[in-house]
Amino acid sequence: MSKAVTTTSEEGFSATNDIRDFEQTIDPNGEEAPDTLEALLAAYGSCYVPALRVGGQQRDVEDLGKIEIETTGELNDDDKLESIQFDIRVEADVDDETGEKILERAFELCKVHDALKESLHAETSFEGGAF
Repeated sequence: MSKAVTTTSEEGFSATNDIRDFEQTIDPNGEEAPDTLEALLAAYGSCYVPALRVGGQQRDVEDLGKIEIETTGELNDDDKLESIQFDIRVEADVDDETGEKILERAFELCKVHDALKESLHAETSFEGGAF
């Protein structure tokens, strides 16, 4: 099995990505669409949501309810990602110990996490009963 994306740029730096029946524009300058790093951070957070839900179920929290992840990427002097921070809030009332177990399992399940270099492992915070 494989995944395929067709990226096209007619001119300049902006590119349109055809992903199955979907189209996504990414502008490295961030003027007309999300830039490349914002798109990466969005993909990472979006991948981590189902990983959290499954990780929660596997750690006896059947439903985390509403999940909100604020993803922050810190840049180095070359404007490349140096670190990533997840601030995670969930609706379910989850104690800190169970939350840590869910986070650990979610990192094992998240495919985007698996694809990133180790130095970009997202630092995390977790807040149960947030909504």
